[in-house]
Amino acid sequence: MNVLFRIQWGWVAIALCWAIVPIVFSVSAMPAPAKLLTDPFLQLPTATSVNVVWFTEFAGTQHWVTYGDRLELKVLAQTSRLQRTREDAESNLPHPPAPPTYRPIWRHEATVTGIPRNTRTAYQVTSVREDGQTVSSRQFTLATAPSPGQPMTILLTSDHQLKPMVAANLQKVQETAGQVDLVLVAGDLVDVPDRASEWFDDAAGGAFFPALQGLAHYDLTKGNHTRRYRGGEIIQHAPLYTALGNHEVMGRFSLSRTLKEQFRDAIPQAIAARRYEDQIETINPTEHPAVQAAWIKNHSFNTDTYAEIFTLPESPFGDERYYAVTFGDLRLIVLYATTVWRSPLLDPETRGKYRERATDFDQPDAWGWGQHIFEPIAKGSPQYTWLEQELQSPEFQQAKYKIVMLHNPPHSLGENSVPAFTDPVQIIERDNQGHITAIRYEYPTEQDYFTRDLLPLLEKAGVQLVFCGHSHLWNRFVSPGGMHFLESSNVGNSYGAYVGDRQRRVPENYQERYAAVGDPNGLTAVVPTIAPLQDDTGHPLPYIASNDLTVFSLFDSDRGTVSSYYFDTRKPDSAIVKFDEFHLD
Repeated sequence: MNVLFRIQWGWVAIALCWAIVPIVFSVSAMPAPAKLLTDPFLQLPTATSVNVVWFTEFAGTQHWVTYGDRLELKVLAQTSRLQRTREDAESNLPHPPAPPTYRPIWRHEATVTGIPRNTRTAYQVTSVREDGQTVSSRQFTLATAPSPGQPMTILLTSDHQLKPMVAANLQKVQETAGQVDLVLVAGDLVDVPDRASEWFDDAAGGAFFPALQGLAHYDLTKGNHTRRYRGGEIIQHAPLYTALGNHEVMGRFSLSRTLKEQFRDAIPQAIAARRYEDQIETINPTEHPAVQAAWIKNHSFNTDTYAEIFTLPESPFGDERYYAVTFGDLRLIVLYATTVWRSPLLDPETRGKYRERATDFDQPDAWGWGQHIFEPIAKGSPQYTWLEQELQSPEFQQAKYKIVMLHNPPHSLGENSVPAFTDPVQIIERDNQGHITAIRYEYPTEQDYFTRDLLPLLEKAGVQLVFCGHSHLWNRFVSPGGMHFLESSNVGNSYGAYVGDRQRRVPENYQERYAAVGDPNGLTAVVPTIAPLQDDTGHPLPYIASNDLTVFSLFDSDRGTVSSYYFDTRKPDSAIVKFDEFHLD
């Protein structure tokens, strides 16, 4: 780096170095394999076009899509390089690097146009390596966004995170639904967003893209049985829309600490901005805006890898972080509503939701700042203002189905529904000598941005379904006004449901009262309508929270139904069970 960044480049070069560093630190001892890193997948469908995206480990000289009945049409792709994808000693690879090391990966995207609406067209992608070798995918099918009235089957899923049952889950989706028309993922696609192998080729065989493309090879052992699951060939044929979950947000950047440590080390941007101002004469003496923006991002959090991987609709204020789109009879609103994850434990060695670690009391640089929100959504924020405008738009008001997708659940029986979705209030306690004796965080219930601001707005506008994830279970609720809430995130594993004698780990003797059981926002979970599970006494359970049963949900726009299914991975030859169904009126 000393060769690249000489003093005369100035401080602007330092801000831009993060776009250059990947080239400097890339390690490629062997030539990239003569294959595509992923199959193609579909993005940003419109009435007249659809984008085709795929990845390689070589830059190549040319990349294209051929399509049509005889693949007679051709469109060239644009190529870009992922800037922050790395591997480290904790990567599940045959020979992971010790320090975080950049892994060069290239993304290719082409826009296919001129195809008839409401029909499927064959397509294939091809990449040419630098040595002239040509690599092509198999043939798949694509389609533009459907016309209003066109029947659709939509997969509702979330919280994959390379968990054990995901490949089985997606394989059973394909066996049950065949070819779906759209995939909605309510966040937490991977575990550590800058770790490339979690997206593409984790050695356990269950990375994000392989599982959704039928290319997984995950060996799931239950009892005396081991069954290999391949996932489902889904997104080669169906576009996907995603929401930002907390696992799409990377924390403070480093080339020495592990990627997991960096992921966990996100702090509020306001804190990073305050530290920047304290050091501005050293960091940015010329006060160049690019230096300031780069420093604050690298010392707080970012969603760069997620943004580089996906092509999503844009909103005027939120870029692709929150957006709205029409797909057939559906108007989909995707919100950026999630918090950093912090431990609920209360022991002195925990940097958690409710307290700082005792050894960090005098080290503000080590504070986690509680379970802070990444993007404001309170009334008056840019996201809320945009949402108000969207709910008044003709596209929303004229849509037959109105669905909102976000990551954190407004209603849930899970662990992650507590505390309130609001900014943490820091309380520092000191002794008579002024020494810190406690740093704790409160979350005032009356300031919950979901219940105070968001949900009344959505209900008044006529939203029919709020789809969420985060707690790794299945449960659903209905508000007094008839708005449905579905959390269908028991896909790969579960963190449990907090009902009866099972209680969340919540503080006592704090100013606020935190719900140890049930939905903290006061709704009663709906018992599945077809085949609910039962407790030991034979009573039906209003949830599925299991590390053996994997759950998925499908929306049928022709019938207006949302149906949920489970598959028992302990019995690999057992039938898939439809256990719940409800209508969107």
